[in-house]
Amino acid sequence: MQFRTIRARLVRSVNESKPRTRFECPLGTTITTTAKREAEQSCLCLLQACDTFPKLSQLHSHILKLGLQNNPLVLTKFTSTCSELGAIDYASSFVFCPDADTRLYDTFLFNTMIRAYAQTSHSKEKSLCLYNVMLRFGVLPNKFTYPFILKACAGLGDLNLGKSVHGSLMKFGFDDDVHVQNTLVHMYCCCGPGIECGRKVFDEMPKLDSVSWSAMIGGYVRLGLSTEAVGLFRKMQIVGVRPDEITMVSVLSACADLGALELGKWVESYIEKEGIQKTVELCNAFVDTFAKCGDVDKALELFRNMKERTIVSWTSVIVGLAMHGRGSEAMSLFEEMIDSGVTPDDIAFIGLLSACSHSGLVEKGKRFFSLMTEEHGILPKIEHYGCMVDMLCRAGLVNEAIAFVKKMPIEPNPIILRTLISACRVHDELTLGESITKQLIRSEPFHESNYVLLSNIYAKMFRWEKKTKIREAMDKKGMKKIPGSTMIELDGEIYEFVAGDKSHKQYKEIYEMMDEMGRKMKMAGYVPSTSEVLLDIDEEDKEDALNRHSEKLAIAFALLNTPPGAPIRIVKNLRVCSDCHAASKFISKIYNREIVVRDRNRFHHFKDGVCSCRDFW
Repeated sequence: MQFRTIRARLVRSVNESKPRTRFECPLGTTITTTAKREAEQSCLCLLQACDTFPKLSQLHSHILKLGLQNNPLVLTKFTSTCSELGAIDYASSFVFCPDADTRLYDTFLFNTMIRAYAQTSHSKEKSLCLYNVMLRFGVLPNKFTYPFILKACAGLGDLNLGKSVHGSLMKFGFDDDVHVQNTLVHMYCCCGPGIECGRKVFDEMPKLDSVSWSAMIGGYVRLGLSTEAVGLFRKMQIVGVRPDEITMVSVLSACADLGALELGKWVESYIEKEGIQKTVELCNAFVDTFAKCGDVDKALELFRNMKERTIVSWTSVIVGLAMHGRGSEAMSLFEEMIDSGVTPDDIAFIGLLSACSHSGLVEKGKRFFSLMTEEHGILPKIEHYGCMVDMLCRAGLVNEAIAFVKKMPIEPNPIILRTLISACRVHDELTLGESITKQLIRSEPFHESNYVLLSNIYAKMFRWEKKTKIREAMDKKGMKKIPGSTMIELDGEIYEFVAGDKSHKQYKEIYEMMDEMGRKMKMAGYVPSTSEVLLDIDEEDKEDALNRHSEKLAIAFALLNTPPGAPIRIVKNLRVCSDCHAASKFISKIYNREIVVRDRNRFHHFKDGVCSCRDFW
């Protein structure tokens, strides 16, 4: 009875629209041993050559007519072919049919089905169901079973389930197999909080290969722990393990996240020196890294030199140009992509709309948004609507943006609402911004950004009492504002500064340099934008607060530690404020430095007192 219940659950997962006619061998029919072997070989050959589902369905009928449904070789090959054709549900109905001979159920058969379900995007949980069925039938798993099960857990992101499987594989004695250990590390790294468990497994492994290192480095990168990823890669070099192209893709992703251009250049030379294969994925990672590290011209050069390009190659450059405010070039490249026969996807349009947003090309953005559906049949996702709202808000068309949101066929997400609120604050639609923020807090009562936005609106309205109450409410709920920080790469090291930072060993020299910067800027005509300081303090204290912003600290550090005329590249975790933007223009001219700033939204290139964004950001 228990077997029938499990079998029924699996059979119900089959697509009912696919016909499954059952044929029985005629009673009394006898087939000689030689004929059986010939029929078996014939079916195996036909299954080997089968490449479509209609052919598979015909072969299924043929197998049943010949009475080979309980032949172990045919059953296993049939299941394997179903897996290759993405028809594993069809195989389940065959394997677990009511008159199936359960004596044929073996480890290889279950492994084939478990692997197939683990590789699907929507049926990974069936791998776990099959694993339980496997154990119920007394079929013992082997070392090839668990990597598939663990990959399914990784895809589901279910840490508790992963830990249960970990316990099971230990029980069966497979915890010392390097392939199983590598998949364990990958599974834990894909489950968020499990990253520490993954590192524990990694550290306890007696033998580490390139796959082990790649799994751990990739896990750090996925969780945004890029500094840890780079540190582990350096340790990998010290112990003498040669990385492969998969490892290098993860390292480049970490460089892109940190904005570490020099490290990215070193990785490029390292790959050349070690002769690591330059797959299209690795080339795409290079393009993305250089674009995100501030050298979009280098990214373009690499893109042009690629022998093979995918849609990812094109979108990486389009998004890169968008981040640098080079909207016209992004649009030209998009047209070139279409002319070359590459069909744009939804991500390409996100890059294109973002380019229009950062360049103030509102009418062109509206046209591309329409063409996305009309010419390319791509239905807009929430990200596309978000790009349109952002574009309208940046252009100061706040009321039009609100009207656009009201007409959206899907509910706006919190990101879109926060975009509207920020625009309301910038363009003095404060009452409207207050109303939207209160609505957002009701739907997201534990998201600190919503309270910070409302607090900033009250500060701009000079309603200090309400601002204080908001901050007190945040304290009671244990919420803290994300502090602004700025990173800078120097001599292979990443340094991070926060506002008023005095943790650096050079902090005295840095503050002296900042005082010098302030004096020279004022002599050149710089006027501090004290409206950016949302505190109820006097003007002198506001100026002092502005002078201690993390961007200015990082720039002062760079002026002290780099040769005259050398470019300065910094990465800010939040949107650059208008005062730091103005100050960077003055500093670039006074000290004859090119300053490249990557903030949360885009790049700013300051040179000779001018910014590439033309003060539109």
